[in-house]
Amino acid sequence: MALNTLMKTNLKLEGFASKYTGKVREVYRMKDNRLIMIATDRLSAFDVVMPKGIPYKGQILNQIATQMMQATADLVPNWLEATPDPNIAVGKSCEPYKIEMVIRGYLSGHAARTYKSGQRVLCGVTLPEGMKENDRFPTPIITPATKAEEGHDEDISKEAIISQGIVEENEYEQLESYTRALFERGTEIAKKQGLILVDTKYEFGKTAEGEIVLIDEIHTPDSSRYFYEEGYLDRQEKEVPQKQLSKEFVRQWLISNGFQGLEGQIVPEMDEARIASISERYIELYEKITGQNFERIDLSNIEERMHSNLMDYLNK
Repeated sequence: MALNTLMKTNLKLEGFASKYTGKVREVYRMKDNRLIMIATDRLSAFDVVMPKGIPYKGQILNQIATQMMQATADLVPNWLEATPDPNIAVGKSCEPYKIEMVIRGYLSGHAARTYKSGQRVLCGVTLPEGMKENDRFPTPIITPATKAEEGHDEDISKEAIISQGIVEENEYEQLESYTRALFERGTEIAKKQGLILVDTKYEFGKTAEGEIVLIDEIHTPDSSRYFYEEGYLDRQEKEVPQKQLSKEFVRQWLISNGFQGLEGQIVPEMDEARIASISERYIELYEKITGQNFERIDLSNIEERMHSNLMDYLNK
């Protein structure tokens, strides 16, 4: 039997100012300068939202992000104030920087594809010669991307960000410093779970008071790539693929069914069994990343539950 999923929301909120709908999240901006962020069960791959949702996915992303925000709050201030419901985060309204701070500890994913094509410069960073896919960089590299309203994000160098006035130089230096500190902490957290934090992205914004804060999600399987630490070196020596913990398994299934988000391609049908298996995989990701058992919430009336929990919090 198919489980309920949260595909969209239409919350009636007093003091509501505007709403933004992203690929996975819906953000309600309030007149008192607070943001209410809903993590839906929508699944995005190759910048395309799949027709069907994945049970518990929104809860999983929201709860991992919340735990990771709390675990890094001593390093970097963040937007989060409360999570009154498993799918909801409430926090400070910010003006987002129009870039994503991507940091890579290993030659994987997009960086590996760039390297294989023969290029040795990525986002203005020179890559060492003689590397194999999934090798560790001598030190993590920062490869920023512009945030596209629609379609694909694009690589950009630090120099271009500053020269084009996308971010002021002193503020960009702060973003880099925060990014490295967060990645170091994320690496430590992952290691305790027997994992390697391979690469991830962070997004930042500025509050009305001018403070730079961490926003959006952090260290989730949608924004990060993890490897299992056990057997990593052995797999590298044998030049076999690493055991991954990310939503790469979704991308690989789509690729094997002829879909990479290119024009004219049709999203393959996901039957109930496929959706259930993806849901179970996300639960596994949650438990491996956090080291905690996942508690499945009641899915019988998701929006009613969310509205009730949110009202209880807002009316306190």
